[in-house]
Amino acid sequence: MTRRIGLFGGSFDPVHNAHLALARQALRQLALDELRWVPAGHAWQKAQAPAAAVHRAAMLRLAIAGEPRFVLERCELDRPGPSYTVDTLRELQTATPGAQWFLLIGQDQYAGLHTWHRFDELLRRATLAVALRPGAAGQADARVRAAPVQPIAMPPMAVSATDIRARVAAGAGIADLVPPAVADYIDQHRLYRGETGS
Repeated sequence: MTRRIGLFGGSFDPVHNAHLALARQALRQLALDELRWVPAGHAWQKAQAPAAAVHRAAMLRLAIAGEPRFVLERCELDRPGPSYTVDTLRELQTATPGAQWFLLIGQDQYAGLHTWHRFDELLRRATLAVALRPGAAGQADARVRAAPVQPIAMPPMAVSATDIRARVAAGAGIADLVPPAVADYIDQHRLYRGETGS
């Protein structure tokens, strides 16, 4: 039987409860055998440098520990240069031939997918699985809309990594926004206390 593998990329700076809710929903709805979390190495579309890779990977490892189908995929952290999703897909598909791949993205990423590096090849290599947030604008480029999409139904969750970092910097609590182990890690390593986001 063909393995069904999801790919969920991002800065995960830090990973939070909305990420986990989306990933669990994708497991169920797409009947995935595996969901690979891919923290970005050099996120070429982000203006601000994220926290060090060692911290983002450690927080992810803590967050996904309870689900055996969740896998931390380090290929972008270990690969020099900009992190392009199409390169990651090509590398992983070569290593795992014959699998069916799903790229898990948010509605805002879907709307901007035509700006991604070699997006046309990306659409040929994976089926898009798009998190649909009620009321969110998500009109995509016609070339992207022409590709098959698996919608992932998501309840509204007012959680963002930007807000979490700001709350930590202001000394506010984040216990309801991230898994307990991630909150402990952020506290122990004093992440996001300064203006650099590291």
